[in-house]
Amino acid sequence: MNRHVHAIAGRLSLRPPQRQSLEILDRVTEIVPPKKSTDLASALDAIRREFPTVTDFERDFPSLCFALATGVGKTRLMGAFISYLHLAHGINHFFVLAPNLTIYNKLITDFRPNTPKYVFTGIAEFATEPPTIITGDNYESGIAARLTSLPGFGQEVHINIFNISKINSEVRGGKAPRIKRLSEYIGQSYFEYLAGLDDLVLLMDESHRYRASQGVKAINELKPVLGLELTATPFVESSRGPVPFKNVIYDYPLAKAMADGFVKEPAVVTQKNFNPSQFNAAQLEQIKLEDGIRLHENTKVELETYARQTGQRVVKPFMLIIARDTTHAGQLMQLIRSPQFFEGRYADKVIQVDSSRTGAEEDEMVQRLLAVENPDEPTEIVIHVNMLKEGWDVRNLYTIVPLRAANARTLIEQSIGRGLRLPYGRRTGVSTVDRLNIVAHDRFQEIVDEANRPDSVVRLTQVILDPATDLQKTKTVVAQSKIEEQLAAADSPVFTSEVERKIAEATYHVINTYENLPTSSYLLKPEVQARIAEEVKEYVTPSQQALPGMAETPSIADVVAKTTELVVQQTIDIPRILVVPRGEVTTGFHAFALDCSGIHYQPVARDLLIQHLRTNQQETLSFGGSLQAEQRLEDYIVRGLIDFDDISYDDHADLLYDLAGQLVRHLRSYLSEEDARNVLIYHQKPLAAFVHAQMQEHQWEKAAGYDVQVSKGFTKLRKPAYTAKDGEPIHDFRETFEDKSRIPQVLFGGFQRCLFKEQKFQSDSERKLSVILDRDAQKWFKPAQGQFQISYKIGVDHREYVPDFVAETTDCIYMLEPKARNEMTSSEVLAKKDAAVLWCARATAHALSNGGKPWQYVLIPHDAIAENMTLCALVLQFAVAQ
Repeated sequence: MNRHVHAIAGRLSLRPPQRQSLEILDRVTEIVPPKKSTDLASALDAIRREFPTVTDFERDFPSLCFALATGVGKTRLMGAFISYLHLAHGINHFFVLAPNLTIYNKLITDFRPNTPKYVFTGIAEFATEPPTIITGDNYESGIAARLTSLPGFGQEVHINIFNISKINSEVRGGKAPRIKRLSEYIGQSYFEYLAGLDDLVLLMDESHRYRASQGVKAINELKPVLGLELTATPFVESSRGPVPFKNVIYDYPLAKAMADGFVKEPAVVTQKNFNPSQFNAAQLEQIKLEDGIRLHENTKVELETYARQTGQRVVKPFMLIIARDTTHAGQLMQLIRSPQFFEGRYADKVIQVDSSRTGAEEDEMVQRLLAVENPDEPTEIVIHVNMLKEGWDVRNLYTIVPLRAANARTLIEQSIGRGLRLPYGRRTGVSTVDRLNIVAHDRFQEIVDEANRPDSVVRLTQVILDPATDLQKTKTVVAQSKIEEQLAAADSPVFTSEVERKIAEATYHVINTYENLPTSSYLLKPEVQARIAEEVKEYVTPSQQALPGMAETPSIADVVAKTTELVVQQTIDIPRILVVPRGEVTTGFHAFALDCSGIHYQPVARDLLIQHLRTNQQETLSFGGSLQAEQRLEDYIVRGLIDFDDISYDDHADLLYDLAGQLVRHLRSYLSEEDARNVLIYHQKPLAAFVHAQMQEHQWEKAAGYDVQVSKGFTKLRKPAYTAKDGEPIHDFRETFEDKSRIPQVLFGGFQRCLFKEQKFQSDSERKLSVILDRDAQKWFKPAQGQFQISYKIGVDHREYVPDFVAETTDCIYMLEPKARNEMTSSEVLAKKDAAVLWCARATAHALSNGGKPWQYVLIPHDAIAENMTLCALVLQFAVAQ
């Protein structure tokens, strides 16, 4: 593999399908070097031998299509292609075709430095000398011909970006496009200048849109050395149905992107027991719009809740309505702005995007559309007809309401494709945050049938709404700790006046800066309280200390004393523990005997390879990006291993070849040399992953020693955020639920010893444990994310562990984890347990040296939790030894 592939993939953080595309391009340029004199028949034959899906270039020059699902990242892949061709092959001239004005403007922005989605971020060679961008608006100035590099400097990269729709309009009636007209700046037409270059590469974005257009036929005369097409739909619609491209070299369909978690999961939505035949068209439209709004509002709350829980930025979702035509779009706009539609709440939150807008209205529409991801921009509903088919890359579209026919294969995928991009770039594991809703009451079965076809471009999950429950309005609840409530409450028995409450709030603010004390009990020391009182005086003005009508001014020292006492009573000391290595840290892997007993791969017949590629299983039977023969069989495994982030070839080469040798010897023990090579080619990635997984068990880290540092003796309680149905009361935590599935959906209260007024439970076992803790512990709570900052390792991933419960008794602090019995020995539960036990041991050492209480980890099977059990009994049975 070319060294530039590995470097570019790392610098641009390419996803696996993007990297595989780059690896394929690397292999293609090895077997067919990009140059003007290429013999097309020989080039096609050479490529087809390794990539059987390429049966025709369909151009007068080598041209290959990379079919990547919408949302996977075709624009970034273009940046990777250009970087590779420049760095590996010295190619400096590129011609990028956009299908329409929207994508044309988007590409110009993304190819320019200092923009949010700059495609060359991380490419050092372009940091000092970024490519020159030549567009359909400035090429006539002669900018490309005037720019030359100084002697001793590298050749400057030129990227031409043109709008094919504009070129198509120029060639109507047999006329020559403007690009072919004579330019006074360069003495020839710009077209002739480009055609004369010996290193021009043509990149075609969304090429299915203009494959057979007159404009492309004119562009073909440029005779580039290579053409690279990118599209999510590698076919063109015809009267006889879809006609597939013949030059698809890599196909990563939407179903695979969903399975791999790179995009949202689309879900078709209807109401439970809904019969569309009972309603006329206008009524159906109204029902779909209203249900779409209800879904949108629920999604909005779920997104805010997730953001608060995880400390992420808040994502503002919006709803897309697909209208029949501009007249229909105008009618929808009028309806949504009317008081009859949800009391007019969306009158200022809707925009209409279509060709009927001109002048100032069009400018405002475009500005609002481009800013729709901004949480401060008010738009929550976008009505469109045709303008948003492609090129509109947003990550916050969560609800689509199609109000026109959408049974064509391309229309379904492209409409859904607008909303598949994930707001955080990855799946979160939260269904609502990871899902795109398509409201299709009247077309529910049609879309499901399309998704279930063997050759479907989409795979849809089903969501059936029950209007009695699922469409209820929800809200985000940010739980307040009891101490904060007592400080702010007007009827507080501790702070009886407004001035005292102001002083107490200032004291609490100052106390949060004293978390570096060994324990919270140090707040009660007279010298510490004296320092706190002095700082509080700076927060409290004289006017706040003496209000008209007051008999006397409260003593700041007395309020500080009462506040610190309250904080100590309403706090469980959770230290912030850091483990810092001493001296130089080195990591590596011990040599070990590879366990190959589970490896029984058989060779893949060549006639089966084509079949797998055609059934979208190219990744499953991938060849690591190329089929070129390695000199040594071990090289196939080593090449796969060095792609893992925790493996350095320079540091681990001897071990890598030792392990690869063990695996090759095992394969040779039951396969011939040729068959062993076949297995290594077609199963390279799973074999490399197999070896890497075993390496994790033998990883080591060396340092002169490790120091356990406690940066904070106690930490402020983080506020958890929950989603709850609006209007539903807080349930008493002792209440028995017949329908246990409802427990995760409601909030519980009524606690006496919990540090928060409300809590949410994920199971009935958690609810029962809270009953035990509220009876037997001095104080307890369910921690929010980030409270402990304990990390555990699964494979090569480091994740945060958030314990389910923390409880303090007279002589110990417990970290409690109720878990389903069948999960008690899972690798993840055991990894969490190990991390928690180690944390408890370190916290215990710190606490005991400062007069505090020891920590104990308790892992409890769910079926052992019953309200007649005591906390002491559970600890005796299930505490984990340190």
